[in-house]
Amino acid sequence: MTEAKEAILLVGGKGTRLRPLTVHTPKPMVPAAGVPFLTHQLARARAAGVEHIVLATSYLAEVFEPYFGDGSSLGLHIEYVTEHEPLGTGGAIRNVASRLTAGPDDPVLIFNGDILTGLDIRALVASHAESGADVSLHLTRVEDPRAFGLVPTDDSGRVTAFLEKPQTPEEIVTDQINAGAYIFRRSVIDTIPAGRPVSVERETFPGLLAAGAHLQGMVDSTYWLDLGTPQAFVRGSADLVLGRAPSPAVPGRCGERLVLPTASVSDDAKISGGTVVAEGALIGEGARIDGSVILAGAVVEPAAVIKDSLVGAGARIGSRTVLTGAVIGDGARVGADNELRDGIRVWCGAVLPDAAVRFSSDE
Repeated sequence: MTEAKEAILLVGGKGTRLRPLTVHTPKPMVPAAGVPFLTHQLARARAAGVEHIVLATSYLAEVFEPYFGDGSSLGLHIEYVTEHEPLGTGGAIRNVASRLTAGPDDPVLIFNGDILTGLDIRALVASHAESGADVSLHLTRVEDPRAFGLVPTDDSGRVTAFLEKPQTPEEIVTDQINAGAYIFRRSVIDTIPAGRPVSVERETFPGLLAAGAHLQGMVDSTYWLDLGTPQAFVRGSADLVLGRAPSPAVPGRCGERLVLPTASVSDDAKISGGTVVAEGALIGEGARIDGSVILAGAVVEPAAVIKDSLVGAGARIGSRTVLTGAVIGDGARVGADNELRDGIRVWCGAVLPDAAVRFSSDE
């Protein structure tokens, strides 16, 4: 079969690095470009011919099904399987295997719920079929691979090793990393041990390689971003709005801003850089917002300046306050005349008085 009709989407992570965004919301459900991030992944899989998707859920599992239902609104058949004890990436794949209907040699697409990518899914499936691989991996090239797992390949694209998070120059033998999307031959999934935690990166793939299985790598150098940190998440959302990252699920035309229905933006506010203003949000006079995400019901008071930041649902940003690279949790209150920058995070529901945090101009 040269088309993957089925997919497993791994959405069980706690999103610890994304807090406070993930206190009330699992990472795949945090809005990016106006819809839950997961919507973009589901829509791209559908566009590539996938019809049946099993979501492997764990953290805040109960919020997925009420939103997506059976998937019919996206042209998909979606099923949900919840892990009650975290099973790791390999364990999660094995845990949902009983829901698959594919034959032993059919391709099954598997991808991580926190990667924004322009991957040509059909090309990965075609490469898998042509090479006759047991597992095919999407690989991408990065300048600094130390935070990732390296995947060197031979001249034919066949994987030769898996090197987890190398640190010394001698260990960095390639700039190719595991980009978090795979095609498994259906029968290979059944070889993963059931009922215990398994890491596909540290156990399954190296084990298959050692046993002589054929693992194929396809380097695809389109857009790729790991949305594991708040700064990356904000950038990914802006790139979707700007059209740099492709998605059929962006609710509107690509451009400098995406203002959703029921949001209110003052005529002289300046909104740019792929900023999203979500439903019911209110942007006051003279506010300047660049490359940011303003979630539902948030209020940005007059003359506030927000850059590369995320303002949580129902939060309020006071007049003349400046945010740069900041994350403001749901329902937080930041008073007037504050300056918050460089990765600062304000917890959900926190209250910061007027002029409580300032940076001197000579810093």
